[in-house]
Amino acid sequence: MKYTTEITVNLPLDEFIKKLDNPEHMKHWQEGLQEYQLLSDRPNAEGAQMSLKYKMGKREFEMVETIIKSNLPHELHTTYDTKGIHNIQKNYFKDVEGKTLWISESEFQFSGLGMKLIGFLMPGAFKKQSMKYLKDFKAFAENGTSVLNPQ
Repeated sequence: MKYTTEITVNLPLDEFIKKLDNPEHMKHWQEGLQEYQLLSDRPNAEGAQMSLKYKMGKREFEMVETIIKSNLPHELHTTYDTKGIHNIQKNYFKDVEGKTLWISESEFQFSGLGMKLIGFLMPGAFKKQSMKYLKDFKAFAENGTSVLNPQ
């Protein structure tokens, strides 16, 4: 399953990247994130990995992020792996008149009958979650609004 989401954030590209590229900020725009752990000595380098633990409702899961291409401030490509799902994220950042356009290309590859079925029956849920992360980042970056303290 492949799709693209995009959003314009009212920040210059350099400020946008400073907020996006700081793992301490993730908890403010990735709802359900419980903790992260850097698994590499050079956290922003290609090949670097980070473990991410989430809780959504009663469901807890862990995934590993791997940076496959880092060309900041213009692009950042990563993979996310968890049981039954391999997610490839290609993120592009463009300066548009002092604002930042974030274009995110998502590709989900499912393994196992259960995950393949969920991917087939609920593609909208994946797109909706991707867009929620973009909107929550925008709210955090522009206004300091955190998913930890909903208003």
